[in-house]
Amino acid sequence: MTTVESAIEQAIGYETRVREVYRGAAAKEVDPKGKLLFELLAEEEADHVAFLEHALSKWRSTGALGPEAPSTRFPSRTVIAHRVSKVGECVADEPADQAARLEQALCVEQETSDFFREVVNELPPEARAPFERFLEIEDGHLAIVQAELDSVRGLGFWFDVREFDLESA
Repeated sequence: MTTVESAIEQAIGYETRVREVYRGAAAKEVDPKGKLLFELLAEEEADHVAFLEHALSKWRSTGALGPEAPSTRFPSRTVIAHRVSKVGECVADEPADQAARLEQALCVEQETSDFFREVVNELPPEARAPFERFLEIEDGHLAIVQAELDSVRGLGFWFDVREFDLESA
């Protein structure tokens, strides 16, 4: 069974890895909107690393996590899906390179979400709250990255909403 301390230590590793993927993607991105998205996600992941480092320190000194929960700059997956129905077309300058960066981000976000899902299932109920919040946030990141990837690939969907339909033209 996973301990709270090892869960926090592993979470720091996952969040650090995701942060570095976003930092690297932002450094390479030429599309201003894509660059901004990667930068915002990198900043959020940096905040999560800081939150977890504080939580680990608190856990080691007191044996308790406290009521604090990680925060996010982004709306929930549900809110994102609702708002996207009103969003227009997104176009990137370098779709192939941007798609590769988004695929890498999607991969590490999925691994991170899977990790938090596993931790939530393994920890005792009294220790789950911050990890449940991380899972919710990471699932939101997955939705954002997947929507961007679908848009860049020109699949006709953005946040699971059809942008255009070739059949009804």
